Order: sequence, then structure tokens, then C-alpha cells
Amino acid sequence: MSEPAKAAKKNHNKYRKDKPWDNDTIDHWKQEEWKPEYMPTPLQEESSFATLFPKYRERYLREVWPVVTRALDGVKIACSLDLIEGSMTVRTTRKTTDPFIILKARDLIKLLARSIPVAQALKILNDTMQCDVIKIGGLVRNKERFVKRRQRLVGPDGATLKALELLTNCYVLVQGNTVSVMGTYQGLKDTRKVVVECFQNIHPVYNIKRLMIKKELMKDDKLKNEDWERFLPKFGKKNVARKKPVKVGKKKSYTPFPPQQAESKVDRMLSSGEYFVNERERERRKKQVKAEEREVKNRERKIERDSLYDLPKNLKKKEREVREEDETAVEGAMRLKDKIIGGKRKIGKGEVEEFIQGGEGGGKTNKKNKMNSIM
Repeated sequence: MSEPAKAAKKNHNKYRKDKPWDNDTIDHWKQEEWKPEYMPTPLQEESSFATLFPKYRERYLREVWPVVTRALDGVKIACSLDLIEGSMTVRTTRKTTDPFIILKARDLIKLLARSIPVAQALKILNDTMQCDVIKIGGLVRNKERFVKRRQRLVGPDGATLKALELLTNCYVLVQGNTVSVMGTYQGLKDTRKVVVECFQNIHPVYNIKRLMIKKELMKDDKLKNEDWERFLPKFGKKNVARKKPVKVGKKKSYTPFPPQQAESKVDRMLSSGEYFVNERERERRKKQVKAEEREVKNRERKIERDSLYDLPKNLKKKEREVREEDETAVEGAMRLKDKIIGGKRKIGKGEVEEFIQGGEGGGKTNKKNKMNSIM
């Protein structure tokens, strides 16, 4: 059989008509100058934007705010500085003739809050100047690694940042957790790529090298509209991922039967016969077990306490004899004390009989017997 004829390729532009802007001579990126006669009537609604600024910027903003007010009055935009709340606000007025200028004023106060000098920030009011605030705080989790990579972006004495500014024709400021950029659309795009890849552990020098080659190729009229991929360097990863050693475990012998099920509490009670005993007997047994455990612990504690009063075995013979004599003397003194304090001591039966017999012999012997009993 012969091969089937290939289906004709679909023409998606069959019903598409030529548009007036489909012309190579038109520069779609060109910024047209705005003229006041384009909008003869005032804006129907008021638009406003506000942004907060850090405490350390309060003093600087208070000094330069008259300059900002004069610049915004020139484009018919009202502004206010609230030092209590720490915010800046811009809003349109009835005299505003450019509807897009309010967005430029919003970018202005945003750049002022990010520590850009007022002379540089006021350039954003021009139509050819754009801005971008790149948030870098969440790109790296580790704080130390974040600080190192941010310093890598700045470079020694700001050399890397200066090279990036010259190649992209942008103003770049690294401040805290953000990178503020001012320039053209293409410059903002290139700068964002360099900044983001720097925090993804790709050194900015590699991207700067690519930008330098692109800048040289842009000057050549023959290569201006060609693909530059063959001229640009390709940097691969140098650190090769190490293969982890495979852990070979011992093969267990195959058994089709599942493992024996562990005994439950009820099974243990059935095997010991405790399940069939009534509740009172069960409580009695529990108390008995606890009492036995308590008795063992008390015995251990008693042995511990008694061991504190035993003489150490490593004492010399003379020291041991001296200590034994001291203990004997202390015991004798305690016995004598008990005999002297007769009122507080209980009199035994034998002592009563001795007292009666001593009384029959007379008073003198009684006194002598008493003294002898005391001694």
C-alpha cells in the first residue's frame, strides 16, 4: 500500500486581516509625549495612593518634602506627609491633565521610602524612566547565606553593582530586603534577571559577561537582527552531584504467613485468669502488689540511711579506734543525761522495788542508794 498523503498544514492566519499597526517601521516601544489638549475635561474621580516609610527616613523626608511638593505641583498632583502615622500620600486634583501621572507619583513616594535620594527619585516623573522594586527577602531562607549573596551582588567596593549599572543604563540601590532599580524596560528586565539569579547561587559576573557580549553585538549592523545564542557563553555547573552509596540490606526469608499478632490487655487477663475475678478481688490484688512494691522501696531507703552512719572501710586502725571511743563517750553522756532528768523519764518496775528495799534500811542508806542509782 502506498503511504497516505500528508494532511495539508493549517493556515491559522487565513481569516486574519492586516492591522494598521502591523508595520515594521513602527516602534512599538516608543513613548509618545503626552499633551494637555488630549484631555480637555478634568478627571471625574479622585485617585490616591499612600505608602509607609521607616522611622530612620523621617528626618530626611521632612527636609526634602518642599522639593517633592514643588515637583508634584508642576504636574498638578497633591501630596501630604504624615509624620504621626509615618506615611506619604499622593492624589489627583481637578487640574490634573495626565491620567497616568498619578502612577508616576506613586512610584516616586515608593522610591523615597526605599532610601533613594530625592534628586534621583524625581527622575521617575519622566515618561522614559521606569522603576522596579525587587523583593529579595524571601529568596534565601538562611540569614547568613542571604547576607553573603547580597554582598556578592554589591561586590568589592560596589564594583559589581557599578558594572551592572553601566551595562543596563539603570540606577540600582540595594537596601535591606529590596533592590530598587530605575531605567528603561529592557534595563529593568536584565537587572531583575541578574539579581534573582544571584540569590539562586549564580554569580553575577557570569551574567555581566553575557551583557558585555550583547552590548558589543548590538553595535554590529550585520548581527543586529540575528540570533546571538551561538556567541554567548554557556556556564555549566562545576560541582557534580555525588552518588550516595546504596545500602544493601540483608534479605529476609520469605514467609507467606503474617507475623503473630501482639496480645491485647484482655488476652493477658484471660491467660492469667484475672478476667474472671470480680472487681473487688481485682482491686485487692492491685493494692497487694502496690504494698509489696512500697515495702521493697522502704527497705532500700532504710539500708541507704543506715549506710550513712557506718564507718568507712578505708579508715586506718587508729582512726577507727578513736571514733569508736568517741561514740562510746557520747552514748555514756546520753545515758547519764537520762538518769539526771528523772522527772521526764518513765520509772520501771525494777527501780520501784529497789527504792522500797532501800527505804526499809533507813534514811542514810536510802540516800546512798539513791546516789548509787543516779551514778
